[in-house]
Amino acid sequence: MALEVAIFPKNMELTDRINEYVTKKISKLDRYLPDIDETRVDLAYQKSARNPSDRQVAQITIRGRGYILRTEERSDDIFSAVDLALEKMQRKIERFKGKRERGRGDGATIGQSTSEAQLAGAEAEEPEETYVIARRKTFNLVPMDENEALEQMSRLGHENFFVFYNGETNKVNVLYRRRDGTYGLIDPTLG
Repeated sequence: MALEVAIFPKNMELTDRINEYVTKKISKLDRYLPDIDETRVDLAYQKSARNPSDRQVAQITIRGRGYILRTEERSDDIFSAVDLALEKMQRKIERFKGKRERGRGDGATIGQSTSEAQLAGAEAEEPEETYVIARRKTFNLVPMDENEALEQMSRLGHENFFVFYNGETNKVNVLYRRRDGTYGLIDPTLG
């Protein structure tokens, strides 16, 4: 049985060439994971992307019994975006299969173990992913303004984000680097 692929274009025309290419490439995923129930490919053209190499977006989502795997990649060409997303999905499937085969430590694999929902006769619609906190850090927050936070971020070599106490607003803020090289500021409020 061939894997059925649902393709959803956004802000672009789905030509026969693109449709055939995506279907041919994505239908090979069942070689890696045979119990796939649904495969969805979202293709988009984002003209608002600042970098021309990020305008073509391919997102692949596969659903199976008890799991959902999703990847997204961007490129200047829709075909290369699909290829990149597919390579990423193959790596993700390999990691997922490894986790299933390693099991939970009770001698049974994840696929063999029975969860409370299965014992009750109900199936979970969305799988719960378990995340492990590998490291915890504590540090003292010193009040500073946004410019000082930018300086500290570069001085400390933090490339992606920096958490600081904003002395002007009396709140904890997060300064982060955006894809286009500029910075963004997260100023949370309790709601």
